[in-house]
Amino acid sequence: MSLNVSPSPHIHDNISTRKVMLTVIISLLPACIAGVIIFGPMALVNLCVCTASSVFFEYILRRIMKKPQTISDMSAAVTGLLLGMNLPPEINPLFGVIGSFVAIGVTKQLFGGIGQNFANPAIVGRIVLMLSFTGHMSRWSEPFYYKNEYDSVSTATPLVSGNADYMSLFLGTTGGCIGETCALALILGGLILIFTRTITPHAPIAFIGTVALLTFIAGDDPLYAILSGGLMLGAFFMATDYATTPLTEKGKLIFGIGCGLLTFAIRKFGSYPEGVSFSILLMNLLVPYIDRLCELKPVGMKKAAKESGKV
Repeated sequence: MSLNVSPSPHIHDNISTRKVMLTVIISLLPACIAGVIIFGPMALVNLCVCTASSVFFEYILRRIMKKPQTISDMSAAVTGLLLGMNLPPEINPLFGVIGSFVAIGVTKQLFGGIGQNFANPAIVGRIVLMLSFTGHMSRWSEPFYYKNEYDSVSTATPLVSGNADYMSLFLGTTGGCIGETCALALILGGLILIFTRTITPHAPIAFIGTVALLTFIAGDDPLYAILSGGLMLGAFFMATDYATTPLTEKGKLIFGIGCGLLTFAIRKFGSYPEGVSFSILLMNLLVPYIDRLCELKPVGMKKAAKESGKV
């Protein structure tokens, strides 16, 4: 009998980056469709501009750097779609182009491309726009304004007004970013990711559960806190990014709890009404340390270390 010894990996699967990204795009479609129905044609324009400009910047930058093209893996399209979902419905599309360049050119390609970025590109793009163009990034449109004869009417987000009803929050008929208002569509998308095993539920459950628990302890309405703002969008689609979140299940729980703590603290005590993007970005920076803390030891390593006197 002969044995063939070869380098790892020894187990192969037909899962590819492209298939994963296509699944993510499919899971984002319910929230995108809801956003376009609620906020009208400009929401669709901004989603398309962000997606197209992200793919364009990835293509042109890979050409400039003389590296193999990666636009076919669909990761740039996912980044652009997420960025568009994080923008106000009536914002000038040129801001989406700027955010796409920051997300793809600076956050992703500058660090080596997919899997090498230190933070979620869409989140960095949104935060740069929010800090640089605060006025434009905080103008929220009244739902279904486009069905009337008048121009866009400004409104407040549920986190600012504090007076939205549960059904409006669940269906998304409130002010907010294009893809964050409809909790029903976001939950549906999150379930698609979980049941297709594209993500595990550890980080989303820890994230949402921590915000709910701390909100309850603080004497506020936990259900309102869960359904309002960008918590659902962030928990299911941005706190689960492969490259910028921990590898182990324990690490994902720690990551989610950390995101929840920071989100609650910013919402409750900060000058911004929302803290989801900032919390995920800050926890992205801690991922290497979380991975080191939760590093799995090969079977027998602990015993060998004890016998050698190292432990």
